[in-house]
Amino acid sequence: MATPYANAVRKGALAAGRLHRRFGLRERLEASGGSVNVFSLISQLDLPLMLRPLDGLLGAYFNVPTKGILVTTQRRLSIQRFTAAHELGHCELDHQISLDNEDSMLRRMPTSFQPAIDQQEVEADGFATALLMPKWLLAIHMKRQGWTQPDLRRPSVVYQFSLRLGVSYEALCWTMVRLKMLQQKDARALLQVPRRDLKQALLAEYRPQDYRGDVWLLTERDAGGLVDGSRNDLFVLKLTEHSNGGYLWNIDELRASGFVIVQNSVEAADQRSVGDPGLRRVTAFPPDEFRGRMILEETRPWDASQRLSRLELEMDMSGPEEEGLSRAERRRRLEAA
Repeated sequence: MATPYANAVRKGALAAGRLHRRFGLRERLEASGGSVNVFSLISQLDLPLMLRPLDGLLGAYFNVPTKGILVTTQRRLSIQRFTAAHELGHCELDHQISLDNEDSMLRRMPTSFQPAIDQQEVEADGFATALLMPKWLLAIHMKRQGWTQPDLRRPSVVYQFSLRLGVSYEALCWTMVRLKMLQQKDARALLQVPRRDLKQALLAEYRPQDYRGDVWLLTERDAGGLVDGSRNDLFVLKLTEHSNGGYLWNIDELRASGFVIVQNSVEAADQRSVGDPGLRRVTAFPPDEFRGRMILEETRPWDASQRLSRLELEMDMSGPEEEGLSRAERRRRLEAA
């Protein structure tokens, strides 16, 4: 017989599933990859949301005189997303007013199996987790990236996985435990690895001024996908290069789009014979608040029309959310004007 706690989690998850189906999110994300854009959902639902530098609060939900959401501007984008999803859960589940402080919410997000006392908070947490990390979305990313079950015990994989889902590393670890994709001991081992170490390993010899931003590892498997990150993020591109046939990745296309290249080299791949392809490795900063397409082509320098490969990504690097309306709501209003 299910416990009240389990029933509350299930109620929240069912509400999230209804929202997925209402907006066709599974079909959309199967085609493009990327994360569930909770701020866009809130905008489409015409639910008022404001971002403010909240003192001691991550977010709040109000139902009088009308329904509305507040989210802090003083946390990174992944925390803002989870907070917004939690507050949306309160709305979808027709809850009472909720003020979600840092201590209680971060302790639950979703890192603990200890039942919370407040039933509506359990339901909202269940909603947020199921909205942002449904098992079908995890399966989509694993298939796209070629990750298997054993790969989920590798910190570098989990870190990149969390970036693509738009959630924190910690939240993903414990969600995979809940979904029986990972054992608790494996999650604890993953959480012992400092995220700074993972970033340093990706950046190799390059050392940024600080490590506040995330480091995305992008390959040909990300082609056609969506990258939704923040202004301080960096990219490491690892692309197979067929220089034996005269084909090179045109890095000038990145520079022309405003990207700052801080590393550019060719590494030896796992070669079995002379003339096997190499691996082009490029570390770059996107332009400030970049939103648009990143396009790279592998061509012969003397004849650009002879294209062998193409990497095209949609990018939004304007996070985290700033004070006022969300980015999604501002763009919707501009389009309607």
